[in-house]
Amino acid sequence: MSCVVSLQIQAQTGFKPVSDMAAVKQQFAKAAQNTQSIHCDFVQEKNLSMLSDKIVSKGEFWFQKDNKVRMEYKQPSRYLLVINGKDIRIRDAQKESKVSGKSNKLFEQINKITIDCVRGTVLDNADFTTKATENAQYYRLEMTPVNKVMKEYFQTIVLLVDKQDYSVSKITMAESSGDDTTISFLHKQLNTTIPDAVFSLK
Repeated sequence: MSCVVSLQIQAQTGFKPVSDMAAVKQQFAKAAQNTQSIHCDFVQEKNLSMLSDKIVSKGEFWFQKDNKVRMEYKQPSRYLLVINGKDIRIRDAQKESKVSGKSNKLFEQINKITIDCVRGTVLDNADFTTKATENAQYYRLEMTPVNKVMKEYFQTIVLLVDKQDYSVSKITMAESSGDDTTISFLHKQLNTTIPDAVFSLK
């Protein structure tokens, strides 16, 4: 256990400031241009301040240019989020609901971050100030909201970007309430063919 803890500490402290931010932006944008689709598994860990145990969920994630996202939670319970252009649909075991991204500011912002990540434009998001650090394997982007709506919900959003393909490996969202959520993306497959039906809720 102590070995794991020390490795985690090393992983956190092994980051140094990025010296050439312009080059990182350029590489990020270039890699994103070449990414037409992403399909992977994900593990979400939610820490609630009122609970001692983490809530762990697992599922599948799909992205397709330009603005299509599907997050399908499979364990411990089924939950589905589909973003198709301006349409945001949510389905749980009981019901399906349609959310307008325009009318729900939080969804609009989370949608924007998700799309920005896979488009490679996240470093240009004016709703945040971003501090970038790096180690041999990852870029770590610590985003602090300046947008009033986002400040109400989030203290920081931290992205871990894989240097190999500039895809996001982990997102950690620290909420103003003291709760935090980490989503890790695993077994990523880039530029595979994804059927249109994946992004529709029928």
